[in-house]
Amino acid sequence: SVGDEIDLVIMKTDDQDGVLKLSKKLVDAQKGWDDIVAAKENDEILEGTVTQIIRGGVLVTTKGTRVFVPASLSGVPRNQELDSIKGQTVRFKIIDINPARRRAVGSIKVVADAERKEKQDAVWATLEVGKKMTGTVKSLTSYGAFVDLGGADGLLHISEMSWGRIENPKKFLKVGQTLHVLIKDIKETKIALSLKFERDNPWKDAASKYSVGKVVTGKVARMTNFGAFIELDTGVDALLHVSQIAREHIEKPSDVLNIGDEITAMVVDFKEESKKISLSIKQLLIAEEKNKEDAEEVSE
Repeated sequence: SVGDEIDLVIMKTDDQDGVLKLSKKLVDAQKGWDDIVAAKENDEILEGTVTQIIRGGVLVTTKGTRVFVPASLSGVPRNQELDSIKGQTVRFKIIDINPARRRAVGSIKVVADAERKEKQDAVWATLEVGKKMTGTVKSLTSYGAFVDLGGADGLLHISEMSWGRIENPKKFLKVGQTLHVLIKDIKETKIALSLKFERDNPWKDAASKYSVGKVVTGKVARMTNFGAFIELDTGVDALLHVSQIAREHIEKPSDVLNIGDEITAMVVDFKEESKKISLSIKQLLIAEEKNKEDAEEVSE
């Protein structure tokens, strides 16, 4: 604005007209360079804008001076284009200076890594087994999902995704999905997570619901040559042995049963500790026949 006092450098004099050619840009550039040199000496963090993509990296403009940042130090993953950060304001450190050529090399990655480490340390300080946390699904594999807890990653194994049976994590969860998880275990730098909260544990009242002698109904979930596994509730499967499917001899379960069939059977064995339940249609039929005979005798 008119009246502002500024620093300038004389570029050219013109004695004939008495006019001086001045530059503020050169003064700013010199001051910017001095600031960059000082930042290198003091290990300071600078802010600048990614103004250009060049061969081998990017140019970041700060304090009127351009700093070269190699692609390997840009913080951009190898599978992404450097264009993804063009125009962005970034934080970086000066890692090398050539005073003779007035060139500086910077690193965005070293600052990002330090900030990530600081964030991780802060999160790790709050972690403890049994704590419930909110996280975001970061990636999915055939055996589970990696969940970002806000600076620390935890593994949600496929066996901990539900009290029920999960065949494929990619069909159950999506990258970017928000989850409320339970920290099941912490070993050094590894965090084991779970979605199996005790309040939803289907085995909580199993001892009374599936006690020996109880008649229950369920669906055929899967079959083997020795029997069929019947889903009584989400996460509660029981074995119906091939010898207990009918009163007559059955060669294999698939001869008389199909996946999804609903069956009614009697609980003939219950082991809470090992979470094993055995069913029998055969014993149920025998019991029903006996009850019918007893009822006929009473009526006579």
